[in-house]
Amino acid sequence: MSYKTIVVNLAVDADPAPIVKLAAEMAHRFDAHLIGFAAADVPPLVATGEGLVYEGEIMQVKRQEIEKRLAEQRDIFESLVPHSTSSEWKQYICGPTRALGLVARSADLIVTVDGGDDVFRALDIGSLVLGAGRPVLVAAGNAEHLVGKTVLVAWKDSREARRALSDALPLLTKAKEVVVATMEAASGTDVRDSLADVAVFLEQHGIMARTEVIVGDADGDRLVAFAHSIHADLIVSGAYGHSRLREWAFGGVTRSIMHEAGISRLLSN
Repeated sequence: MSYKTIVVNLAVDADPAPIVKLAAEMAHRFDAHLIGFAAADVPPLVATGEGLVYEGEIMQVKRQEIEKRLAEQRDIFESLVPHSTSSEWKQYICGPTRALGLVARSADLIVTVDGGDDVFRALDIGSLVLGAGRPVLVAAGNAEHLVGKTVLVAWKDSREARRALSDALPLLTKAKEVVVATMEAASGTDVRDSLADVAVFLEQHGIMARTEVIVGDADGDRLVAFAHSIHADLIVSGAYGHSRLREWAFGGVTRSIMHEAGISRLLSN
């Protein structure tokens, strides 16, 4: 298994260079086709001195600003991706989360940085992870490389964790060290058997992993602290959430992992 098509999201309001360099390096590593992507939308209502109103002229100006910024992002993408790497560019005047979900249909992996609060100009990472049907690699802040030397697999005997483990196999096969850790109140036979089965699964793919039980209730901050203690530069985790009133509600562990900008994270659902 390998990543043959990678799509990289360039946020319109951020410096695209670090994430483009990281994605281009990954495309070279896996001999993958790289799709550069950027999108933003014009809010249907515009703030004026009289409040929120529909204003065609203002909206047209804002659309032109977006088109100019997307063109700048494209130029940077094309200048940073080596000619030896197969690549293409896609851009949309559309909400970035929705547009990227559509582009991801033809990709094995989505690479991005953390989102923002403006849904018209930034990704909603939670909605993307739970809706795209593809693994999402959220790069550490301003990271230009993903070494993947030490990878922490946050294990829970669930569909989401099994999916994340399979989705991460191309990265795990290139890691120097893989640690599979679970958080449990007690290290019983069932827990050890579950971890042993994961280790066997990885070994069948040529990956030697060690397993750890972090004794105690599931706590995202403790998991992140453990990741730092083993100097992990990538956390692999299932994403656990559900839709409620059009907002994605996540459990505490997933939320902590998503907010840990100091380590790259691969999330699957």
